[in-house]
Amino acid sequence: VSADHYYIVHLFVMTSSFFTYSKPKVLQALRYHFITRREIKFILILVNVFAISAVFFYFFKKVSAYAFIASSFLWFSLMISFWFILPNIIYRKSKTFRDRLKVNFEPQHLFIENDRGSRSWPWTDFSSMIESPYFFHLYFDSRTFFIIPKSAFEPEQVREAREMLKEKIKPKP
Repeated sequence: VSADHYYIVHLFVMTSSFFTYSKPKVLQALRYHFITRREIKFILILVNVFAISAVFFYFFKKVSAYAFIASSFLWFSLMISFWFILPNIIYRKSKTFRDRLKVNFEPQHLFIENDRGSRSWPWTDFSSMIESPYFFHLYFDSRTFFIIPKSAFEPEQVREAREMLKEKIKPKP
C-alpha cells in the first residue's frame, strides 16, 4: 500500500439495551409484515375488486342482495383475519415476544441474548431488511423474520443501527 492509498475498515460493535416487546407495537409490526407480502397484497386487491364490483352490480340491479352480502362478508372476514386474528395467533405462539432480550451488532454476526442463553447468526443468513414505524424487520426468508424494536437503542443510535443493517444485509437476488 502506497502512502497515497488509505483503507478504511468499518468494524463495529453496537449493543442495544435490554428490551421487551410491547404487544400493541408487535401486533402492528405483524400487520405490516402481512400487508407487505406480495401474495397477501394480491388477495387483498382481488377481494377489494370483487367487493367493489358487487356494490356496482348491486346498485345497477345486475346481482341480488345475496351477492352483495356475500362479498361484504368475504371482505370483512379477510380484513379481520389479517388485522386481528393472524397477528394475535402469532404473538401468542411466539415465546420471543415475552422474553427480555439484548442485541449486539458485530462485524460478522448479529448476536441476541436473553436470560436463558444466546444465539448468533452470520449477516449472510439474512435475506433482507425492512423498517416499520417501531421496528427493524430482519428476514431470513419471506416468512421467517426477527424484529428489533427501535426503542432498544438511544435515539441517536437508531440512525446508526439503520445504516449498519443496510450495510450488512444486502437483498439477495
